[in-house]
Amino acid sequence: MIMSLDGAVADPERFATVFDAHYEEIRRYVGRRLDLDIAEDLAAETFLIAFRRRGSFDATKGGVRPWLYGIATNLIGKHRRAEVRRYRALARSGPPAPDDPHDQRVVDRVAAGVGVRKLSAALAGLSRGERDVVLLVAYGELTYDEVAAALGVAYGTVASRLSRARTKLRDALGVEV
Repeated sequence: MIMSLDGAVADPERFATVFDAHYEEIRRYVGRRLDLDIAEDLAAETFLIAFRRRGSFDATKGGVRPWLYGIATNLIGKHRRAEVRRYRALARSGPPAPDDPHDQRVVDRVAAGVGVRKLSAALAGLSRGERDVVLLVAYGELTYDEVAAALGVAYGTVASRLSRARTKLRDALGVEV
């Protein structure tokens, strides 16, 4: 896994290694949060922004992976209404067909035996910050430190948002999350 952009800053053609290493993961993350139709565009925009900002990347604040997830999450935030509509639609109709077997494993893991409709309604009821933290942990499999770096917030903020979100999800779903 690429942990530094040093070579990519000096040689922009080497940025392709960052793209190759992380594009599919970022595309799946965006697709899970919004829709597969927009995932390609936002994933590509994530890497365009990363390429343009590669000179200001600060490895002391975290690795490339959380930095990319942070960019993607900010772009998703601009499409927040679409995300909430998606969760409300899923709450009514159920999940879309997964685009690969890995997606189904993630959905199964997050759902933890709870119906997707109920989970989607509960996710739609979270604040943006709470939803971002939950989904970066669940879909992106980021650590608290990586989530903090991705969102540009303190570790304690991640922990408190996740705690609040778990309480809300537990109340909405009637299960331990």
